Order: sequence, then C-alpha cells, then structure tokens
Amino acid sequence: MAKSKRIDGRRANELRPVTITPGFVGTADGSCLIEMGGTRVICTACIEPGVPRWRESAGLGWLTAEYGMLPASTSQRKRRPAIKPDGRGVEIQRLIGRVLRSVVNFEKLADNTIYLDCDVLEADGGTRTAAITGAQVALAMAVRKGVTAGRITRGALAGAVAAVSVGVVDGKVILDLCYEEDSRADVDMNIAMTNRGRFVELQGSSEGVPFDDEQLAEMIRLGKRGIKQLLRLQKEAIQ
Repeated sequence: MAKSKRIDGRRANELRPVTITPGFVGTADGSCLIEMGGTRVICTACIEPGVPRWRESAGLGWLTAEYGMLPASTSQRKRRPAIKPDGRGVEIQRLIGRVLRSVVNFEKLADNTIYLDCDVLEADGGTRTAAITGAQVALAMAVRKGVTAGRITRGALAGAVAAVSVGVVDGKVILDLCYEEDSRADVDMNIAMTNRGRFVELQGSSEGVPFDDEQLAEMIRLGKRGIKQLLRLQKEAIQ
C-alpha cells in the first residue's frame, strides 16, 4: 500500500513538503508560517494579562484560539464573517484551543491568557491540522519569551503536540490529504498526538464507504508516522 502513487506523486505514507518559518510576525510573542504542500497558515501567540471572568478565582492562566480563512485562501473568494465566525470556523478554533491546552500547565501562566490566532493564507486541505502544528511552534516561542521576561513561570509547557490528517481514498489508506483527495475521500480523519505518544484528538467519519478495523489501525499507524515527523520539524524550528 505504501508503494502506491497518488495524484501529486507521493506514496501513501508520505507527508506533503513541510516548511515551518519561525518568527514570521515580529510583533507577536511567538509566531510562524507553516506550509504543508499548498496549505499555508500564519500562527501567532500573544500573552496578555488577565483571564476570563469564570477563571478569575482559580489561580490559573488560560489559553484560547481563533481561526479564520482569508478571502482569497480558496479557489472562490471566501466572504469575511460579518459578526461572528461561521460554524466551521468556530468548530476548528475550539479544536485548536482544546488540543493545545493539553500540553499547558496553567498554574505556571500566572494571571495571563495566551491567545493563539491561526489565519489561513492558502487552503489545499488539512488547514486545521496545519494550524494545530503551527500553533504549537508559536506557543513554544511565546512561552520562552514570557519566561525570559518574568511574565510566566518556567515549566508552563508540559510537552508538544502536532496533528495530521489521514483518510481512505479509492480504497487506500493515505496520510496528509490534499484538497482533491479530501474532497472525494470515503473516510476522513484528523489525529492529534503529544510528543509522549498520547492521543489528544481523534476525529474521523465515513463520507462514503464505511471503514473497518484494519483500515482504522492503518490510519492510526500512518498518523503516528506523520506526527513523529512533524514533531521533529517543530523542534528544529524553535531551536
């Protein structure tokens, strides 16, 4: 299965070319541009004093995320949300925040909130997983800056997390779907894992032909393989 060629020439178990450019936005506490094939996402992290009202008496910091797609990020112009993000955007930003919170020690953040912003420049599939992977880089850079400045305590990050898509297309399990593959996939799944090999999120569903145990096991295996590579690229980016 791994030897089968795909529309862009990749094997089933290959990621698209990945580039992470740290410090892409100089005014943020942490930032990067992550490029996975034709998908490009700017991720920034900003530390601001204060926490949500419901968090004030807990003695813990907070982390939240926002996600959006620029109007020209897709083949047809995407309208800007007039008042609030569309349903898909809300779902994705909740996912990003939930996943990144899994590696944060909130008692080390003091009375601060970290805001993660993920803005899609170009979308060619896997924008949510690219956003998670890039947001981890921005978060790590912001935490390091915050510790140096004495704004937060060392140990605020308990680890790292990355995410990737897997799926079943034409009966074959493949890693890191581009848009054309995603648009005709029988099964689409997103996997987020920590650098300790623990799952944070598994989002999968059949869009056509249901999948079996063997395909599920293969999707998880390929997802682990891809995430291991992404974690290594994250580490290289923030050194």
